[in-house]
Amino acid sequence: MSVQAQGWSLIEYPEGLPTDASVRLESQTLPQPGPGQLLIRNLWLSVDPYMRGRMIPVKSYVPPFQLGQWMEGGAVGEVIASNHPDFQVGQTVLHMLGWRDLALSDGTGVTVVDPTLAPAQSYLGVLGLTGLTAWVGLNRIGQVKAGDTVFVSGAAGAVGTMVCQLAKRQGARVIGSVGSAEKAAYLKETLGVDAVLEYKQCDNLAAALAERAPEGISLYFDNVGGDHLEAALANMQEQGQLVICGMIDLYNSDGQRPGPRNLTEVIRRRLSIKGFIASDHMADYGAFVADVAPGLASGEIRAEETVVAGLDQAFNAFLGLFSGANTGKMLVKL
Repeated sequence: MSVQAQGWSLIEYPEGLPTDASVRLESQTLPQPGPGQLLIRNLWLSVDPYMRGRMIPVKSYVPPFQLGQWMEGGAVGEVIASNHPDFQVGQTVLHMLGWRDLALSDGTGVTVVDPTLAPAQSYLGVLGLTGLTAWVGLNRIGQVKAGDTVFVSGAAGAVGTMVCQLAKRQGARVIGSVGSAEKAAYLKETLGVDAVLEYKQCDNLAAALAERAPEGISLYFDNVGGDHLEAALANMQEQGQLVICGMIDLYNSDGQRPGPRNLTEVIRRRLSIKGFIASDHMADYGAFVADVAPGLASGEIRAEETVVAGLDQAFNAFLGLFSGANTGKMLVKL
């Protein structure tokens, strides 16, 4: 017996910020699982800034979405039918067939997770690639240590909130950049961030950062790019490190926005700059969970989430990433 499913399709490659004209919520008939297949009812969907890069028809570290086909993204769901030997009905699984309510899979990239260890949606955020990104960037790339001064852009976002907490736990002094007074208060009062920069209120971002870090920045964790990267370069300590995770400020640009104008600081200050992608570090996943899960269970680490209800709101949730609508991980609950 077949089942009716709904999912989001990309119908045009957008220029600039995507609009409703770029996507469509469509219905599709799915068959019951054949040999080696399983059917998953999605419970939680992840929407992430990197998905904007998949809406551009160019080669990258992940392939672009194909026009007229359902888009993909992280999801957690329940197995509701299975003809696959490795998956049983009732199991909770993590997979990449998001942007839809039902997913038919051959098991590729599907992982059974334990919802008793942490809430199921945590595997999309604090215990998923989001958390791994923060952990790898700090520990494997930046090698953060006690006494460091760490500047985090996009500090109230999914990765940023984790970076702030993990850096503080390592004994670093943390400065976070955010876009609102509410987010600034959250970082200081809830996460214990040492100093906050409300970038929308700054006429000169580099000068504002210098006021908060007169000793300079030893490690910059970049989620934003653009003027934040330029400000960080102007305030780095000698031999400082810049860990480049994302550049959300540029994702919807027309390609005309200038990059940092002060790259000569890399030479003058003998800086190290390295970009990374968390999926290249899956061998570290076990060490990451062993380090973070106990802190999550004890309440030492908070899993901040912004939850939007309903598959029909998934695209609006995605757009909210670019207007600062989220604090922590942006999730869609089905």
